[in-house]
Amino acid sequence: MRSHRIISRGIARTFQNIRLFKSMTVLENVQVGMHCRTRSGAFRALFKSSFAIREEKEIIEKALEILEFLGLTEHRNEYASNLPYGDQRRLEIARAVATRPQTLLLDEPAAGMNPSETAELMDLILKLRDTGLTIFLVEHDMRLVMGISEMVIVLDHGQKIAEGEPKEIQQNEKVIEAYLGTKALSQK
Repeated sequence: MRSHRIISRGIARTFQNIRLFKSMTVLENVQVGMHCRTRSGAFRALFKSSFAIREEKEIIEKALEILEFLGLTEHRNEYASNLPYGDQRRLEIARAVATRPQTLLLDEPAAGMNPSETAELMDLILKLRDTGLTIFLVEHDMRLVMGISEMVIVLDHGQKIAEGEPKEIQQNEKVIEAYLGTKALSQK
């Protein structure tokens, strides 16, 4: 399906490789995410109808709320390209959240992050989950996965080898063998 159809069904995503509008400000990046929910249309926006002006004001207010929730308010007027790596990741999540999804797919959100940034990301994901948002996480950082997940599905070469709660997964012999090697099993 095309992106706008997926978003209209309440699904948003981030990418393993950050895909921000780097020559736009942090605020503008979040506003872009919100335009999938606007009702003004090109004609009203072009002629600056009172409806379009009011809607744009609401978009700015909501975008600022999202930036505050995600701890990016102080950067709102900076270009996305000038943000530190961890903040760029948070901005990409903010733009996805701006689409008002029911489900958020995070594709390798900890990729390239240092341990401090990963810990902040973990707190952020939990904060988002606590709002009622369903988070679908594709991730290799096992500390992150085990620290925030309620249910884990493990794939090995594209095949599902385990499914369960984090504690079950940590003790699953197929998972241990696939990800830690057979030595880990013999030391058990």
